[in-house]
Amino acid sequence: AQNGIASGLTASTFGPNAVCNRAQVVTFLHRANDSRAPALQENPFTDVEAGSWYELPVLWALENGVTTGASETTFNPGGQCLRAQVVTFLYRADQIPEPEPDPLPFPDLG
Repeated sequence: AQNGIASGLTASTFGPNAVCNRAQVVTFLHRANDSRAPALQENPFTDVEAGSWYELPVLWALENGVTTGASETTFNPGGQCLRAQVVTFLYRADQIPEPEPDPLPFPDLG
C-alpha cells in the first residue's frame, strides 16, 4: 500500500486472505512496473469494459506479453487467478525490459 501497488478492498479492510481475480493481479503488476500507459489503443477483449479500473492494466499486460487473455476475445477479469497463472504473470512481467528514460527537455550541449 505504501508504494501504491495495492490498496484495500474498502477504506478500512485490506482482505489478506481474499482470493485475487485476474484483473487485480494484472493491476498489481502494472502498478509495480511504473504504471505506464499502454500504447495499445484497441481493446480485443469483449469482457474488459472501456473506462473500467482494470482496462489500462489489462491492455498494458497484453502489450507487454504478460497475458494473452483467457481466449482471443476474452480476458475473464473476474475469474480467480490460479497460482500457476500468478507465477506465469510474474515471470513474464519480470522479462519486460526496463523502459527508456524520458528524453531531456533540452538538448545536451556538452
